[in-house]
Amino acid sequence: MYSITLWEFAALAAAAVLVGFSKTAVSGANTVSLAIFAAVLPARESTGILLPVLIAGDILAVLTYRRHAHWPTLWRLFPAVAAGVVLGTLFMVWADDDMVRTSIGAILLLMAAVTVWRRRREDAPEVEDTASRAGRAKARSYGVLGGFTTMVANAGGPVMSMYLLSAGFRKLGFLGTSAWFFLIVNSAKVPFSVGLGLINGRSLLLDAALVLFVVPGAFIGKACVHRINQRLFERLVIAATVVGGAQLLLR
Repeated sequence: MYSITLWEFAALAAAAVLVGFSKTAVSGANTVSLAIFAAVLPARESTGILLPVLIAGDILAVLTYRRHAHWPTLWRLFPAVAAGVVLGTLFMVWADDDMVRTSIGAILLLMAAVTVWRRRREDAPEVEDTASRAGRAKARSYGVLGGFTTMVANAGGPVMSMYLLSAGFRKLGFLGTSAWFFLIVNSAKVPFSVGLGLINGRSLLLDAALVLFVVPGAFIGKACVHRINQRLFERLVIAATVVGGAQLLLR
């Protein structure tokens, strides 16, 4: 497999645990996992290795929160996300690691700032009217950004977290909608990643070992999520987004 030390594998395993936790408790927290994978492994290859780990977490999240998804929101997002994935694939063909990190980090910080500003101006409804003209426009803009960032650096979580928070989703609706969204989108990314050479037999061998660590993380998240109140939940999601964006810009 990859030439990594025991300590480096331990770091990757901890990142896999965090993936499971983020999928069932605090979406967006796996930007820390992204940073760990990119630090231990070659930055470009790390995105392909992380993808199957994320899909394992998505499956566990869907099994946990599948009944809480808001499908009208998902159907409005998917066309724009598909366009973003295509743009991200084209970007990956020629962009270097520094350009990727800078672009994603700036987008994440911008999304966090917009969400904080909006929530200070007005109280969001339970579920925003995403069928309105403004709602459709916002879904398209966030969808393209989410597709682009998830393809380029598996960093779509914070972008979509900002969208769902801004739309007024409560905790379980947020997690259920996010779970289905990323299971579908991450699965659709696999052929693109294979085509770019980011997923291969060697990477899947490492994934087979790391996926085992996603399960305990998911159970920890499920046990914790009901102990986190809505306001703290939103603050944790925004904080995770800011930390993820900052670390991408500063690396």
